[in-house]
Amino acid sequence: MEKALTGRPCSERDYTLKIFATRLKEIVKERDIKYNSEAPIPSDNSLADDIFKAAFDFCVEVGAYCKDTERIIKFEEDEIKERLRTAPSKAVFGEGQDARTLIPRKPEDKTPPWCFLGAGGGPVSSEETFLSLVEGYASIPETNSITTPALTSVSGLRIRPRSPLEALGAIRNAVLAREAMRRVGRPGLPIMNTLATAESAISLAIALHPKYGLRTTDGYMIAIMDPMIVDFDRLNKVCAVLSLNAPVGACFDPLMGGYSGGPEGTAVANVAYHFIAALVYQASWHLPFPLHIKYVCSSTPELLWVISTSGQAISRNTHLLSLNLNYTAAGPLTEMCLYETAASVIAAVVSGLSIEALGVATNKYEDRMTPMEPKFSAEVAHAVAGMKRNEANEIVKDLLGKYMDKITDPPLGKKYQECFDVKRGKPSEKYVEIYNKVKGELEDLGVRFQH
Repeated sequence: MEKALTGRPCSERDYTLKIFATRLKEIVKERDIKYNSEAPIPSDNSLADDIFKAAFDFCVEVGAYCKDTERIIKFEEDEIKERLRTAPSKAVFGEGQDARTLIPRKPEDKTPPWCFLGAGGGPVSSEETFLSLVEGYASIPETNSITTPALTSVSGLRIRPRSPLEALGAIRNAVLAREAMRRVGRPGLPIMNTLATAESAISLAIALHPKYGLRTTDGYMIAIMDPMIVDFDRLNKVCAVLSLNAPVGACFDPLMGGYSGGPEGTAVANVAYHFIAALVYQASWHLPFPLHIKYVCSSTPELLWVISTSGQAISRNTHLLSLNLNYTAAGPLTEMCLYETAASVIAAVVSGLSIEALGVATNKYEDRMTPMEPKFSAEVAHAVAGMKRNEANEIVKDLLGKYMDKITDPPLGKKYQECFDVKRGKPSEKYVEIYNKVKGELEDLGVRFQH
């Protein structure tokens, strides 16, 4: 707060265009960082290290920006190094038999990745759908933590931001999620996307009361806006969570084609966000989800390269706890959605990251998600742990050939209610058929599933 109040005055426009975007472009050129379309998953350790060094210098020179004070929050080299040294190298989430420890991974690491599974905060139309989905997510054997959907209405009324309806929706979000987990016998699972329905700090603060079901062993995810911008509302969330001695998780989405420029700049920015999150939010864990500005997905060749190179940069040079969230362009009940999911998950896991799965069909359509996509993500993630990057690169190139011709006009698939029995939580025969078909194709490519 002191830095936000006393830092260099600057307009947001000047920060984003003249400082952030301009310096990022320069530093990419100075470091000679270049995207290689033939290697969506590179095996070049020196490239990862160059991206890390570029991100460090960029963070020192550019800092973050506070919207409310219109000032730049700057950090010295020693402050960044000290925070990287003292940042948590492990974190325990969940309670009882569902408690697990999140630890850092390295490229080609055999350690099973943390599987943070669910809706990625995607919108759902009703409490019935919410309950059924979370029951499905909690029933996946590999689930370490849950990412809940976001309710769009309460008692038939559409939720309005920063209104009592949002606060009530956040409370219902917590209560319903805990009920769903109890129903399937996993009451100790942690919720790690805070409350997807609580957009404002006041709604989160209201819903934090333990009577509604949130715990200090949950993971409290708070966003940093693009490009490296914070505001008082989000800092208020950080203040509330830290006061509970609960772990803050910072999420951030540098947009390729936006202020970060091309894949090279987006990779550098993605790493720099980790530093800013650790410093400004005192984040214990990190959730990057770099996206394509046009297609709003993370499955294009350029974005797979960004996920892989920035993941390798972080995992090789720090002990930060980092999970990648993948977005697909296609929707449920389509082969393309599963191909995209596999490509993004493979890129993350072999590069030393864990995963959050996932935002389906760009994560903006109501009820356009099912438990099948995160289940598939987890199975792929566990199957490729320990895989060599050069082997993963060839698999991903084959997968890209199966869907990139549809990326400009992806199939949206079906809503949850159309491809699942909501009451029984069972997928349709058609979806099981598609699931098994794509899984078989991955096995033919060299993915060795555990079951």
